[in-house]
Amino acid sequence: MTSTGEAVIFWILGPLMVLAALGLLFARKAVHAAICTAFVMVNLGVLYIVQNAEFLGIVQVFVYTGAVMMLFLFVLMLVGVDSSDSLVETIKGQKVAALVLCLGLAGVLFFALGSLTLPTPKGVTAVNDETGNITGVANLVFGKYVWAFEITSALLITAAIGAMVLTHRERIGEKLSQRDRSERRVRENSYVAGLPAPGVYARHNAVDTPALLPDGSPSELSVSRVLVSRDQISAPEQYHAAEQAIEDEIEESSTR
Repeated sequence: MTSTGEAVIFWILGPLMVLAALGLLFARKAVHAAICTAFVMVNLGVLYIVQNAEFLGIVQVFVYTGAVMMLFLFVLMLVGVDSSDSLVETIKGQKVAALVLCLGLAGVLFFALGSLTLPTPKGVTAVNDETGNITGVANLVFGKYVWAFEITSALLITAAIGAMVLTHRERIGEKLSQRDRSERRVRENSYVAGLPAPGVYARHNAVDTPALLPDGSPSELSVSRVLVSRDQISAPEQYHAAEQAIEDEIEESSTR
């Protein structure tokens, strides 16, 4: 039997976790999928804590959300979130083999779950009365399921290394140093003093404001490409009216 508060929390967090799980499946960006996964893991830890499994809930948040998810996010930042996967089949027959393996795994799971018999549930209260929550989890993790626990950790590390290997790109040319880049700019006589700095407007000093060239035209090279792709730059046209008002004020004061 569950209490009223436990049931309310479950019916609030349950649909949100289902939506986050669907977002994990249908998200187009890997970062969004990772955020949805972290949301599900944190709420799962909250449900454990509500059911008087405090240690299991804290471990869920610290280990899976704090360690495993940070590992995946680190891999995403390392390999880049804009890396595209090729749809060309490099190994012939891999799609057919993958389909056969998936159908075989589905059949094994179907027959295994069909013949599964579960004992009478005891509940968390009975488990805590016998050995304690921490002792019970430790006996299972480091006793009965120690090999499954170690294999799972090895698989997580293997998945991270495999992601880095699969997304690694060989450099076509030699990597240029800062000195090489400066010497090339001098030889080509292009931006010898460096690119123009952003935020040169008197009333707006920020990296999303393009710089002005000597002829008064804005320089697109002064704004980061990341801000341009995100459409987070400030167009210079919105400052023309303010500049014109300042010039008119200066001219009026000079004529007086």
